[in-house]
Amino acid sequence: MTVPPASNTLVLASASPRRLDLLRQIGIDPAGIDPADLDETPFRDELPAQHAARLAAEKAAAVASRHTGSFVLAADTVVACGRRILPKAETEQQARACLKLLSGRRHRVYGGVTLVLPDGRSLDRVVQTAVTFKVLSLEETEDYIASNEWQGKAGGYAIQGRAAALVRWIGGSYSNVVGLPLFEVSNMLRGAGFVPASPSPVPT
Repeated sequence: MTVPPASNTLVLASASPRRLDLLRQIGIDPAGIDPADLDETPFRDELPAQHAARLAAEKAAAVASRHTGSFVLAADTVVACGRRILPKAETEQQARACLKLLSGRRHRVYGGVTLVLPDGRSLDRVVQTAVTFKVLSLEETEDYIASNEWQGKAGGYAIQGRAAALVRWIGGSYSNVVGLPLFEVSNMLRGAGFVPASPSPVPT
């Protein structure tokens, strides 16, 4: 898709409905959505934070090349147990393996964010959130698998859904675990001079 170049135009480089909803939550409605189609396979020995940062930067660069003069926002979310990067679960087997690893232990969620400015410069952030799952019973695991909520989710779970009942503790940004660290993104946009369009007045 194309978006007319404008100094105050924001393009979201993601097809994630969660990221769009999060932006709208803070009053930001992108003028365009143009996801990057990249190979997200981690490099050998790539650490989780590095992986999140690299993918966010690559997504932003790929989409910015199509939208000269616009702000382009890209993000990537990585769930990790230690140095191990968990997959975006595509099968029940993958989801069960993720839940088994997460059960009863603390893991980290890394959110990589890159904002490309209209002049071509870019800003980068990596936000880390700690999450602790309860010890999962077989029944809890199978109930969650049956919900199909895990499909395509990093680490095999969605904290904004049924998995909220499985999370015993969280330290850091909740929205980062959902898909976009709003505090950091808001500050990046504001610091870069982006001004959201004023909302339409509500009819009386």
